[in-house]
Amino acid sequence: MRHAVLMSLVVACSSSSSTPVKPTPTKPTADPASTGPLTEAQFKALHELPPESAPAPKGEMIDVAGGKHYLSLPAGPGPHPGIIVIHEFWGLNGHMKHWADRLAGAGYAALALDLYKGTVAADRDAAMAAVKAVVPAEAMATIRGSLDFITNDARIKAPVQAVIGWCFGGAWSLQAAIAQADVDAAIIYYGRLETDPAKLGTIKAHVLGVFGNRDPGIPAAEVDKFEAALKQAGVKHTIHRYDADHAFANPSNVAKYDEKNASDAWAKVLAFLDELRR
Repeated sequence: MRHAVLMSLVVACSSSSSTPVKPTPTKPTADPASTGPLTEAQFKALHELPPESAPAPKGEMIDVAGGKHYLSLPAGPGPHPGIIVIHEFWGLNGHMKHWADRLAGAGYAALALDLYKGTVAADRDAAMAAVKAVVPAEAMATIRGSLDFITNDARIKAPVQAVIGWCFGGAWSLQAAIAQADVDAAIIYYGRLETDPAKLGTIKAHVLGVFGNRDPGIPAAEVDKFEAALKQAGVKHTIHRYDADHAFANPSNVAKYDEKNASDAWAKVLAFLDELRR
């Protein structure tokens, strides 16, 4: 079982992921250190800055559920809605910390997990080795402990809980919704899918899926099956599809990044999350 789960993740991610390349530095179109939710132009600008000019992460590494993870908090006292952030194929790198900070800027207590236990991959072989080293039961225990943390931590006291992930993390976002009944919302950016209505039937969360129609790892036909299975299982869901490739929302993946579609997806994610507060 463990082998089957891991191989499905490896096939999906490795077939559609290229080694991230640092974008050519340009003058940022907006201040990437601005407070509030970053626009796509600001988010892109963060990835274009040379290391010596990049702003320091807004959050901190903390001990949660037996591991070290990255917590970024909104301004002001809680309670805050909480969101678990699950990294891509490459691990808990700077890009994922930018995402956590971005979500915190939008008002969410964002806990970015490290399911690779300290490994940050610089190439595909290292990333595949890190994926294969993940023990599914341990990963789910980390997710469970992290949900408990954002519920109980005095700074957060999350009244609602969401999970978001990309690629490898997108698959785990879905698995978290399947296994954890207290997840209120699950956001899947081009992650490996489950298409068995019986397995999806345990989901209590509203599921938001973001997919690229040109993604070879998660083809449109698979998304069709997923959407049909969610409907059959009675799971509340919203699916957005774009004329884009895998990893189109990652500015550090120069070959596949699509600023226009990434911007639209971010606006839809924000609107989706804001519904949780109402």
